[in-house]
Amino acid sequence: MTRLSVEMLAADPVEPITSAGHAQLGIAVLAGIAVIVLLITKFKLHAFLALTIGSLALGAFAGAPLDKAITSFSTGLGSTVAGVGVLIALGAILGKLLADSGGADQIVDTILARAGGRAMPWAMVLIASVIGLPLFFEVGIVLLIPVVLMVAKRGNYSLMRIGIPALAGLSVMHGLIPPHPGPLVAIDAVKANLGVTLALGILVAIPTVIIAGPLFSKYAARWVDVPAPEKMIPQRASEDLEKRPGFGVTIATVMLPVVLMLSKALVDIIIDDPENMVQRVFDVIGSPLIALLAAVLVGIFTLGRAAGFTKDRISSTVEKSLGPIAGILLIVGAGGGFKQTLIDSGVGQMILDISEDWSIPALLLAWLIAVAIRLATGSATVATISAAGLVAPLAADMSTTHASLLVLAIGAGSLFFSHVNDAGFWLVKEYFGLNVGQTIKTWSVMETIISVVAGGLVLLLSLVI
Repeated sequence: MTRLSVEMLAADPVEPITSAGHAQLGIAVLAGIAVIVLLITKFKLHAFLALTIGSLALGAFAGAPLDKAITSFSTGLGSTVAGVGVLIALGAILGKLLADSGGADQIVDTILARAGGRAMPWAMVLIASVIGLPLFFEVGIVLLIPVVLMVAKRGNYSLMRIGIPALAGLSVMHGLIPPHPGPLVAIDAVKANLGVTLALGILVAIPTVIIAGPLFSKYAARWVDVPAPEKMIPQRASEDLEKRPGFGVTIATVMLPVVLMLSKALVDIIIDDPENMVQRVFDVIGSPLIALLAAVLVGIFTLGRAAGFTKDRISSTVEKSLGPIAGILLIVGAGGGFKQTLIDSGVGQMILDISEDWSIPALLLAWLIAVAIRLATGSATVATISAAGLVAPLAADMSTTHASLLVLAIGAGSLFFSHVNDAGFWLVKEYFGLNVGQTIKTWSVMETIISVVAGGLVLLLSLVI
């Protein structure tokens, strides 16, 4: 069974950079994370620079020679980008094609035309979950906000009754479901199986998004009753297009990589013979790279050409999709460098020893670490990357399913209580026209519900599989 890994590409494993004791390593970890938190929150430094400096600080506090700390950081950065960089790029291209072609608007309009009344919050969850598969969280918000505001205004719905389900769908996809950057990096760090993680992620995501979305929105609408702000309704992508792709073909394109990756996982479970030709075929077509590449190539025709795009317009769309992800790739790469520095300094082994001495379940420990880093830095991606680096050694003796559950525990923890140090907090506040208190009562509480419910479901699944 193949796994998302860059072991074949990487050089020989880096030797441990220090043999410091647990006390010194513990101080080094706290100091390194404190440097990252301080640089991001106090000095507003970009997360890429903060993670780079924090990694070197960690090595210094652990008593490591600077040259070895630099080697560890560089190795981790390179292997992480090699493992997930292309996947993030392909996901960005697919998402841009979906948005610019009007395919996303087609999904929205088709579902909304068949929903109304009490079904509307559920329709918003469905829309956000489908569109959220290939799109980054921030892009998804920008794409869905016009729909949320228009539906709330025209249907005379409470803004929170419509908005919370949409935000919940996007957030759950972002935290738990590959090919989003956080889950991809965690899968790579703990050497989990992507197909199994995707399947279990969907299993956890469905009840989580129902509870945090339509169900919680009833209470959010009572706590915060605000009208849709007129000034925040921007133009939709498809308003300038003469035609756009059909609903069925758009859904098929978006779901293609998911179906291919899930098919590979299913075939691996049923056949479980690496020499079997059927399994070898599915190992290829169901690999994340091929699955996403296939979706992009199909999307060029089913989305781009269907919208009347010329070859030049498609080329321009692809080019424009890659620019905005430069920052994400740098953050993910630096996070991989931080992870490798943690591992090479012996922190991973220290976490392993602590979990055994304190009898803390590995999944709960992973969730708690991700929660702590999320609260401190405000970034779900930074929390996921850092927590994955810390708990990676715990996955060494885990089964395939439990390694995937470890990834999901990290992802769940990374979503806990978004507040004023999170860019997403301010994005939601401004788009919905809320004050800080109202944003905490709605968005922050919703994120906490997602984190706790998903974390609880992961722990329950670990008892039965």
